Amino acid sequence: MALQRTSIREVVSATDPALAKGYRLLRRIFPKAEMVRQREWRETIAECAAGLWTDISWHLLIAVRGGRVIGVATGTYLGNVNAGVIGYLAVTPAARRLGIGPRLRAKLLASFQQDARRIQGVPLQAIVGEVRRDNPWLRTLVRRDRVLALDFPYFQPRLRPGERLVPLVMYYESLDRVRHRLPATTIRRLLYTIWRRIYRISRPMADPAFRRMLRALAGRRSIGEVKAESIE
Repeated sequence: MALQRTSIREVVSATDPALAKGYRLLRRIFPKAEMVRQREWRETIAECAAGLWTDISWHLLIAVRGGRVIGVATGTYLGNVNAGVIGYLAVTPAARRLGIGPRLRAKLLASFQQDARRIQGVPLQAIVGEVRRDNPWLRTLVRRDRVLALDFPYFQPRLRPGERLVPLVMYYESLDRVRHRLPATTIRRLLYTIWRRIYRISRPMADPAFRRMLRALAGRRSIGEVKAESIE
């Protein structure tokens, strides 16, 4: 495998066979409770192709080696908060030492930066992501100067009726300057935008988990970071 060339490209057609291959790769890595339905990817691509979106943009990137999809990254640029939100990022176990993950993330960042300049006419301000607390990647993230793993209870919404609630850690990677805290008002806007526009929850305020997050932010002017030692 190491002698073969890896190419990274964006999937822009709902009929591209790589869409289903990438989805199957993610299903082998992520728990079912954390996976959106494949049809949502297809519908999102169709919406983009129809020119229906205004200040948002979605990307599905795949890494291919030897005709096989060995890596996937998805993400959404949100113009109202000028941030790119990473959805999924995964690489097959056999390819994890080939630097595919960082390449996918860099390509996704470049797409977000183009979105920010095209849609808002300004540089991209931040990257936002959701990570399980036991993910080794989180320990790497919290050691970066520009990354805040935010110290409040964050939940991914239930993606299917009856599914369990998924507690995750939200991180904010600032691209303009080092931040040690983030205003609570900024976090509330991020929460609502992510739930409403990425996860397509029609009424976030009606969800007990969303209200729980808001209660955790109530009365706080800013939120600090999760310390590295607390996730070792």
